[in-house]
Amino acid sequence: MDSIRNKIKQSKSLVGPFPAFDLDVVPEYPHDLFLEWFDVALHHDVHEPHAMTLSTIDYSGSPDARILILKDVDEDGWYFASSCESKKGKQLEANNHVALTFYWSLIGRQVRIRGKVEKMDIETNKKDFLHRGVVARAVSFIGKQSSVLHEQNDFNHALAKQLHYVQENSTSVYPAWTVYRVVAGEVEFWQADEERKHRRLLYRLVEGQWHREKLWP
Repeated sequence: MDSIRNKIKQSKSLVGPFPAFDLDVVPEYPHDLFLEWFDVALHHDVHEPHAMTLSTIDYSGSPDARILILKDVDEDGWYFASSCESKKGKQLEANNHVALTFYWSLIGRQVRIRGKVEKMDIETNKKDFLHRGVVARAVSFIGKQSSVLHEQNDFNHALAKQLHYVQENSTSVYPAWTVYRVVAGEVEFWQADEERKHRRLLYRLVEGQWHREKLWP
């Protein structure tokens, strides 16, 4: 039987062809280039291109990470949502420095975003929550995310109770539901090359102005 090392070695990576990336012909602002790349990902049928890794810092100073869904992008930042009472929500309250990572393997592209989170207003939170599916809203109302689950039936009973509540109170909003905006300080775009001649472009915000730098692969 092959060792895990051999299995990993035999796994293919960076199999193109990949889209071209001209580092000299890019938008002034990173969110505009991100949106261009997102459209390319959609065109190439990348699975769940809005999935991203959110990295935070816990109370001990150790990194933590999980996959979330991107909600929106504009000139002010990248948006996601979660309960502020969740593990990640408490980490964000203690330390608002975060990183987002997108990786679209079919087109060999990665986007890394570093910045700080801001909480959005109550109306934004309410609108986002009410756009969620019925089950997703019911799960939020259980309010025990990341707590120890002793028996699966405990969850099933709690979910049934909250599903009934949501169906009877369709405009109710879980008060801890929060939309966060990541205000970027750095955004890096990485384009893979089959021969490992990767291309990297870094946007850095300096005194309110975006500066672009090419990076060695």
